[in-house]
Amino acid sequence: MTVATTPIFASVTTVAHADWSVEARKRWIAVARRAGDTWRLAAPVPVGDPAALLAGLHDPQGAVLFGIDAPIGLPRAYAEAHGITAAFPEFLRDLAGRPSFFRVCAGLEEVGPWRPFYPLRGRAGMTRASHAAALGLKDAAALHRAVDRATAERPAGAPPLWTLGANQSGKAALAAWHDVLLPALPLGAIRLWPFDGDLPDLLSPGMTVIAETYPAEALRHLGIRLKGSKRRQADRAAVAEALLAAMAVVQAKPDAPLLATARDGFGADAAGEDRFDCVLGVLCVLNVLHGNRPDTAPDDPWIQRWEGWVLGQTALPSRLPDVLPMPTIPT
Repeated sequence: MTVATTPIFASVTTVAHADWSVEARKRWIAVARRAGDTWRLAAPVPVGDPAALLAGLHDPQGAVLFGIDAPIGLPRAYAEAHGITAAFPEFLRDLAGRPSFFRVCAGLEEVGPWRPFYPLRGRAGMTRASHAAALGLKDAAALHRAVDRATAERPAGAPPLWTLGANQSGKAALAAWHDVLLPALPLGAIRLWPFDGDLPDLLSPGMTVIAETYPAEALRHLGIRLKGSKRRQADRAAVAEALLAAMAVVQAKPDAPLLATARDGFGADAAGEDRFDCVLGVLCVLNVLHGNRPDTAPDDPWIQRWEGWVLGQTALPSRLPDVLPMPTIPT
């Protein structure tokens, strides 16, 4: 049996996925490495030092495709409202000189184009609508990127600038951008998909390509029906055989610790959900490499250059963001 990876992705030797959080104890990574005609998939391990993460994955002889469960991109309304014309990778590089950008605002009076994340902690009366207004946006919907919006297959995800509650992704964005992407981008062998080009063109030996992933999408892509909640060990254990079958489809061979923890529901501690998610994520990335899901983003200049997209997602939002004129972005 041979690895069914499409020829255009033959250079990929390492596939990884991290489930991200602002809390170090909830950051886990699963890694699959090409071994002859299969992928050897290891059990999830803690990320450790985020600044050293990508260096540890780097392979000078092959390409690395790294998925991360954190927003990569910002809503088009934010760029339009504040006259931002840089493509997202360049915008991100410039944040190295703006440390205050990464400080979450305690009150609406602090919110502005270079302090967009809110709120620091919950208080009565806080709303996404008031956050949007403080950013100069017309309504709460403008806080969403296209990929965050509800589709026919799933409800809306969280907007990337909102940092309150269980359904939020702003803290993961802050941690991933500040601790992983900013230290890595100056190294030169890092590319962000879809901003830097088409995936096949980016995956050359010695290059690490980072793509946004979403475990809830991965479940659908892999055909796994989770009954109950992924926060419960018993419910995670109930889909163990479906998860192992998904590994077989992409010719990923789990090591003994992964096989054991999958059948055990990834453990009884609070990080079990995170370990489960990062295995779903690495299988999602492998599924794209094997041609079972598309490696493209919608042909929308805002998505391609500023908002980003979730790898493998095909469902378009039920309601598209407002059509805004695309600013002139240097290539």
